[in-house]
Amino acid sequence: MQRVSIIGLGLIGASIGLGLKRWATDNGRREPVLEISGFDVSLDVQNYAKKLGAVDRTEWNLPSAIERADFIVIATPVGAVREVLQSIAEHGRDGVVVTDTGSTKAEVLSWAAEILPPTIHFVGGHPMAGKTQSVEGAEADLFKQATWAVCPTVNASEEAVQTVLGMISALDAEPLFVDAHEHDGFVAAISHLPMLLSVSLMRTVRKDSQWRDIRQLSSSGFRDVSRLAGGSPEMYRDICATNRENIVRWVDTAIADLQYLRDLIATGSEETLETLRAVFEEARDARADWVTTERRSGGLVQDADKELTPFSMGEQMQQMLFGSLFRRKPRTGREPRGGDKRGVRPERE
Repeated sequence: MQRVSIIGLGLIGASIGLGLKRWATDNGRREPVLEISGFDVSLDVQNYAKKLGAVDRTEWNLPSAIERADFIVIATPVGAVREVLQSIAEHGRDGVVVTDTGSTKAEVLSWAAEILPPTIHFVGGHPMAGKTQSVEGAEADLFKQATWAVCPTVNASEEAVQTVLGMISALDAEPLFVDAHEHDGFVAAISHLPMLLSVSLMRTVRKDSQWRDIRQLSSSGFRDVSRLAGGSPEMYRDICATNRENIVRWVDTAIADLQYLRDLIATGSEETLETLRAVFEEARDARADWVTTERRSGGLVQDADKELTPFSMGEQMQQMLFGSLFRRKPRTGREPRGGDKRGVRPERE
């Protein structure tokens, strides 16, 4: 029986525990193949994870959670990984396989190479799945069809890599081998930049003196874009601390594009409004291409079935309520009130 220890029992750690326990049960073996223990700095979180069935038992301190383990999953915020690695170096047994779930990889792999002895095998990992909830949102299906980045250290054995791949397979995720530095550049674009844009949106509107009234009109669009602002402040801080250069580069690019859009809107001429329409069209087409991207194993990268309709919900509502009215070009303030070129009857004074 393999002894698995999960360090950090929030959303990711508890979901890994639930998924592994379901895998062990679904295989119909008479004897248990996994013993899953867990540790978290919060006793309340530990108790909740055990009550949830994510772990078989919990440990009172970090060394106890490490010393008997065959396989260790570090599911803490990135800022705590170094301390956990130091404890593993001191208390982990020879041959133990270690992986993590941190949102950044280059600095984590650097810590592992610096701290861990050659007899302990580290394989970096990052599941591209999550919610803004903690342990209360844990579920066995959290990683189903999600991409799981895999970044082995130079001295990681083939057996260690296969152990991590086995866990990923048991959780129904899709492994993707990627260089740690390349990973950090990629996730800065598709994970960390959206997080900061969401935070900026929330801060911008919240500071307005009319926010109490503004929020009464908020709906699904605002909810969707602001969702990431509800995430863990500690996790976000650690991400920024360990992926600084990549994040700054992508934020600078986003600021430049927002400035470009702002200038088009501010000019407001017929020409710039047409350019703006083309920009929106380009973004729409780029997103459509993204949501229809297929995995290597088949199926879509994103669960976007509801979006793949002949018309978007917005277009359908527009057609129902307004017909083709909104197909006309917007007035720029320079056209005569007497009607447009298509012969619309002038308004009566």
